Amino acid sequence: MIRRAPSEDERTLFRAAISGAKPLTHDKVHHEPPPPPAVPKQRRRDEAAALIESLQPAPLDLRLEGGDEPVFLRPGLARAVLRDLRRGRWVTQDQLDLHGATRDEARLLLADFLAHALRRGLRCLRVVHGKGLGSPGREPVLKGLVRNWLAQREEVLAYCQARAAEGGAGALMVLLRGSRPRMRE
Repeated sequence: MIRRAPSEDERTLFRAAISGAKPLTHDKVHHEPPPPPAVPKQRRRDEAAALIESLQPAPLDLRLEGGDEPVFLRPGLARAVLRDLRRGRWVTQDQLDLHGATRDEARLLLADFLAHALRRGLRCLRVVHGKGLGSPGREPVLKGLVRNWLAQREEVLAYCQARAAEGGAGALMVLLRGSRPRMRE
């Protein structure tokens, strides 16, 4: 596109239009600090709830094992049950992946998953809670919560950390009680 020079009339009109304008001065620039980053309200609620729940004492079986590997064995069961679960004696029949779930969502998903597994007569499950690499501070929020929730469920006989090939520190192997035969009416 070829530009033409403005005519004398156009220049006169322009000068008349800007006759009262004052030039800008740049010596007094005012800078405000940027606002703090937004923190979602749900994240604050999840963190507060996780803190409260983490302050509650863990079941005795969780504290007695020592070490970092999470394990649970229902009182009255032989230690061999836990040993066999660790060694993979039972075939994993189903799994639940909780990645991306909030604390409340995870609790509901886990309860539904366990109820569905019992109805289907499943015994050995894998629950993937993650290692917390995507969590604030890279701390696993769901890991401890899932362990406590499982220990509170009557249908859970035992659980242990999954073997490395099955998720390692980011998953649990869970053994459920056998389903009782239902009487037909």
